[in-house]
Amino acid sequence: MTPEVRYAKTIDGLHIAYQVLGDGAIDLVYAPAFISHLEISWEEPLVARWLSRLARFSRLILFDKRGTGLSDRIAGDSIPTLEERMDDIRAVMDAVGSERAALFGASEGGPMCGLFAATYPQRAAALVLFASYPRALRDQDFPEGWLPINAVQPYLASVERVWSEGTFENMPEGLVEGLTEEEHARVSRWWGRLCRMSVSPGAAVALSRMATELDIRDVLSSIQAPTLALCRRGDENAPATRYLAEHIPGAKLVEFEGQAHLAAFGEQDLILREIEQFLTGSHAPVEPDRVLATVLFTDIVGSTRMASRLGDERWAELLGVHHARVRAELERYRGREIDTAGDGFLATFDGPARAIRCASAIIGAVRELGIEVRAGLHAGECELVEDKVRGIAVHTGARVAALAQPSQVLVSSTVRDLVAGSSIQFDPQGVHVLKGVPGEWPLYSVVGT
Repeated sequence: MTPEVRYAKTIDGLHIAYQVLGDGAIDLVYAPAFISHLEISWEEPLVARWLSRLARFSRLILFDKRGTGLSDRIAGDSIPTLEERMDDIRAVMDAVGSERAALFGASEGGPMCGLFAATYPQRAAALVLFASYPRALRDQDFPEGWLPINAVQPYLASVERVWSEGTFENMPEGLVEGLTEEEHARVSRWWGRLCRMSVSPGAAVALSRMATELDIRDVLSSIQAPTLALCRRGDENAPATRYLAEHIPGAKLVEFEGQAHLAAFGEQDLILREIEQFLTGSHAPVEPDRVLATVLFTDIVGSTRMASRLGDERWAELLGVHHARVRAELERYRGREIDTAGDGFLATFDGPARAIRCASAIIGAVRELGIEVRAGLHAGECELVEDKVRGIAVHTGARVAALAQPSQVLVSSTVRDLVAGSSIQFDPQGVHVLKGVPGEWPLYSVVGT
């Protein structure tokens, strides 16, 4: 029987469809690949078997990502960001009363699970990645990617053509293997129905574009959850899965024979056995002392001259209004105030897009007071020390802010990569050496949110 479909509501008001089955000791949140449909998935016996076997040793939590399946669709060609998709996971976990869960990311579902595990380590008991990747594009910088960088536009055009013409029955090679002729015909019919019902042509192109833009390589070292990376050796994503295992601390890599990209369409039992052993083994919960966060620094431009011109009393009054407006924007965008030193603020966010929008809002809010501020942002691993944060990410954010111009929001390349697919636009500001920070850093100014 198909499990009952229910809905969770995200912070931004979207409804995310989910199902729950099984009563195992561990919660397992399953983030599907590119497309999904909670009800149609169960119509294919091999998929139903795969999901049912996972539910034998877990409380399996399934969901359709925003814009797909039974969840709320996205408008036109708008692209959901990884930050927004993290909210999908959080909303579903909250709806089912799961404080802490293992995360399973299949293919394109892997980056959102990896980012969630790094951002909310207290809620990620473990991480399982199957045929996944940190970045889709293949170039000299990342030869492990599955899509050549010069093939993006032809790829997006092919997606639009297939969805517009409805030629789904030509199931792409590499997705399945080991099927009889009769099984292949059945799976192909099911695949066509799944594609038609999961997304519209415009959404298919938008989601495909988002997949080509995401890049979470910079946050892999921040993942603390015990991680299992799985792939079939012949899968085109195998090199990228190996990259994940090499760059996530302590990750375990297991490779299987075959090439099928979809876990259910090939030999299942060895994979299921490996996942069960990994998730049901004894892992003592560790209280996280590190977290992935976006740090925001702001400070008033020319504060010394302004204070001297206004005098102590008027300057103190103006500073008080400034602080109130900054705090109002932090509350609005769910930022956490960490420190206030004189005329500057340090705040953290669990999503870089909100941090950017908050910084832009702060600049606008205090400009009405005749005050100009500069803002700098960086995302990275921060060490939690009581109510404070520290670490190289905080130091990097401060250095980025120091280079910002009046009324400018300046961000690191890490922040820009993490908001791929959003409506936020950037202007390159060159490569810089940040004092006390290793390497060279491409920086970008925000030119539109």
